[in-house]
Amino acid sequence: KKEILNTILSSRIKKQPLAIITNIADGTQWAFAEGENENAHVFTAAEIDTIKKSIKDNKSCLISDAKFFVNVFTPSLRLIIIGAVHIAQFLAPMASVAGFDVTVVDPRASFATPLRFPEISLLDEWPDEGITQLKPDTRTAIVTLTHDPKLDDPALIEALQTKAFYIASLGGTRTHGKRLERLKSEGFDEQQLQRINGPAGLDIGAISPSEIAISILAELTASLHGRLPYTRDI
Repeated sequence: KKEILNTILSSRIKKQPLAIITNIADGTQWAFAEGENENAHVFTAAEIDTIKKSIKDNKSCLISDAKFFVNVFTPSLRLIIIGAVHIAQFLAPMASVAGFDVTVVDPRASFATPLRFPEISLLDEWPDEGITQLKPDTRTAIVTLTHDPKLDDPALIEALQTKAFYIASLGGTRTHGKRLERLKSEGFDEQQLQRINGPAGLDIGAISPSEIAISILAELTASLHGRLPYTRDI
């Protein structure tokens, strides 16, 4: 039991998803973390697939006709917002209410203030340096909102080298096209660039900053639950 507890604590420190599988009959327990599975031989291929899906969906469950209980432990969902702009003032608290740990990154101290972003974590760093410090994982989303290539591009270059589950950038279709061309010149290929959702947000006809924030949070949520590309007519 102590070993299992230490494994759980270690996974939290590493921000690594983990499942603890318990044999209902005798209480035997195994830890299962994708990529570090010395106990994988205990389970069938079908059981392993189910365990992996449980971790991905962040849902504990019974498997194998209730023979095993899969207890899932995942890192907190995080949202890194690049740019302490007006849209961010709506997106940050909305995402916080939705269960995300939100950090706004902006080197412009006059923009990123507690007065404009109460109860939101602020990081006064250049975007690429901020992303490096925050160490995004598979439970992290990254959105750039500045409309300034000097800030957005370095952030995207860094974001594309992480395992963030959602990367998006604000701007119209033409702006996004030019952005992709700049990133191609940095050595990124088409497959890598497809990770960037742009223009950011679902097409719900959003106009105001609050509506744009809603569209971004909706797209982010769809990505989290494997619903992108989102093709349903709205």
